[in-house]
Amino acid sequence: MITKLLYYIGSSVINLIQNLGDFTIFQLKVIKLIFKPPFRLKELFEQIKFMGYGSLGVIFLTSFFTGLVEAVQLYNGFHKFGVEDFMGYTIFVSIVKELGPVFTALMVISRGISAYAAELGSMRVTEQIDALEVMAVDSKQYLIVPRILATIISLPLLIAFFDTVSNIGAYLISVYSLDVNGYAYLENLRQFAEMREINEGLIKGIVFGYIISAIGTYIGYKTRGGAKGVGQSTTKAVVYSSVSVFVADYVMAAFFLVF
Repeated sequence: MITKLLYYIGSSVINLIQNLGDFTIFQLKVIKLIFKPPFRLKELFEQIKFMGYGSLGVIFLTSFFTGLVEAVQLYNGFHKFGVEDFMGYTIFVSIVKELGPVFTALMVISRGISAYAAELGSMRVTEQIDALEVMAVDSKQYLIVPRILATIISLPLLIAFFDTVSNIGAYLISVYSLDVNGYAYLENLRQFAEMREINEGLIKGIVFGYIISAIGTYIGYKTRGGAKGVGQSTTKAVVYSSVSVFVADYVMAAFFLVF
């Protein structure tokens, strides 16, 4: 019994180290290809359109209702102490530093990264990627580099859109439904809000964009096992990317707290 347990633990650790090593080597190759011609600008713009413009609808709905919920919940607490006028800054900080980057990344994962993993996985199991290699086309440069760059570019812009819409939604419900003083709401926001707080969220977006696109494309590219394997790869891409966002969010929050 103990021998089997130790074997299971040891094999799991070895597989984890091996997979991390393979992922790291794969990403180093991809990073080199980013700066190597030919530059696939057409594919890049197509992926930006899919990942960025195509995600505006779901981001709008998510951000607007996030702002509404944030205002309602904070009002319950602030009203007990008679400091509703300070809601604006608190809502602003929580959205631009945490909720905006994390929620946007999760929406992009559910819509875009899952599609990347499924699309690349289908191309792998149907041997379309192998066909590209036979035609002397670098499949990583053609398929993966544009998707990673598109996500890195699109995610900070989507976060800025999320921040804007959610803060507008929070202001509207606070002033016109919860009877918060609109002038005091905006004045406290103007007095205490800093550009640095917005920049932290946008920097998180760049980091999150690389992490989730790297994971999603890698898992899709390495798919095996036919249609079943495509489904498993899509699930893995969503789960691993989501968990990585929360881990990276904590690491970056601790970093910004110190520096």
